Amino acid sequence: MIELLTYLLEASICLTVALIFYKVMLSDLTFFDLNRLILLTLLGAALVFPLLSFDLIPNQTIFKEVTLPTFWVGQGMENESAGMEITWVTVVFGIYLMGVIWTAVRLIFGFMQSFRLLGKSNLFFYQDKYIAEHPEFTPASFFQYILLPKFHLDDEDQQRIILHESVHVNKKHSWDLLFVQMAKVLFWFNPLIYAYENSIREVHEFQADQGVTHSFSQREYSRLLLKLVSAGRGWQFMNNFNQFQTKKRIIMMNKTKSNRSQLVRFLMAIPVLGLMFVAFSCDLTNSEEEIEGPTQVEKSTAIGPSNMAARIADVGADGKEIFDVTEVQPKPPGGMEGWNAYLAANLKYPEQARKLGVEGTVIAVFVVNSDGKISDVEILRGIGAGADEEAMRVIRNSPDWTPATQRGTKVNSRLRLPIRFKLG
Repeated sequence: MIELLTYLLEASICLTVALIFYKVMLSDLTFFDLNRLILLTLLGAALVFPLLSFDLIPNQTIFKEVTLPTFWVGQGMENESAGMEITWVTVVFGIYLMGVIWTAVRLIFGFMQSFRLLGKSNLFFYQDKYIAEHPEFTPASFFQYILLPKFHLDDEDQQRIILHESVHVNKKHSWDLLFVQMAKVLFWFNPLIYAYENSIREVHEFQADQGVTHSFSQREYSRLLLKLVSAGRGWQFMNNFNQFQTKKRIIMMNKTKSNRSQLVRFLMAIPVLGLMFVAFSCDLTNSEEEIEGPTQVEKSTAIGPSNMAARIADVGADGKEIFDVTEVQPKPPGGMEGWNAYLAANLKYPEQARKLGVEGTVIAVFVVNSDGKISDVEILRGIGAGADEEAMRVIRNSPDWTPATQRGTKVNSRLRLPIRFKLG
């Protein structure tokens, strides 16, 4: 659930950046085809970039060390009343899920209603287009169909409407709107997705109006828009003839075409996309590979910058060398069974982490000294909310181990322990 909420937050930030960029840099231009392309590209990027993950910083220092089996905390191990505790994350997720279901149901119902009316309508094939006639329709387009309440061949105003809706059909605007509606299912709670939808619908209308004014006078077409200003609005994925900002559409029709030199503004989308990609798709820190399973020698793994100096020094509390791999590995009291029993008895799920719904893997590194005592406990990757401190506390308080040996001599050795905190 935390991962989903993180994705929604990051995608919402991307959506905010995309909408601000469009409104500030491009919305006043008359390059409507490019505006539409940029809007759809930025929306797609906002949805996809937070799902991607790339490491930008290569591994710099390579060490090998023994990794102990992952120990699990929480999953079915706490008392039942704790397991039944409802966290704020659960409440937020429940509200979000109800909104998703409601929005999806409305979308599906809109489709069913549209196809029901299409099934009842009279269909005509006119000028290479399907005309659907039904009294409940307002002038609109729906994928390959042009919807009309009444079809009149000799009505000049209707010819303008058909031409307008033909542009929507030819440019496949319904697919754009379907894409936006699917995004709205995920981001129903975010008012910016509705503002984004309005921007896309606006560009659609500008494109269709431009297509009409190539064949009819702007004056007569503007009169028609004003005449139909009270027309109703259809379903979310329809382009209704007079659904949108009549005044602004008339202004844009009469506006002087943007100078070609202003096309350079569209190049600004490249750094915007790059910023979104780096911020939400790229990991700027060295990643740690999470090891699961039985005791094993770990594959080459990078150590984070905060641990670099100590690791390169590679000496223990007694000033002697620390080995990552030894001929005989160190052993906890009672073997691995005793070690697991010790962890189970002492590791607790932090109350703060439980309340916040925090889950994840803490990766700790510690040194078993030549006298068997534990020292140099560090967290290579943490999850916060008290889990890192709890892991360090339990490891530091561990009973003495049997130290590792190298060529018959007791030596300092380094071990890695992944601890998986999981709410039941």
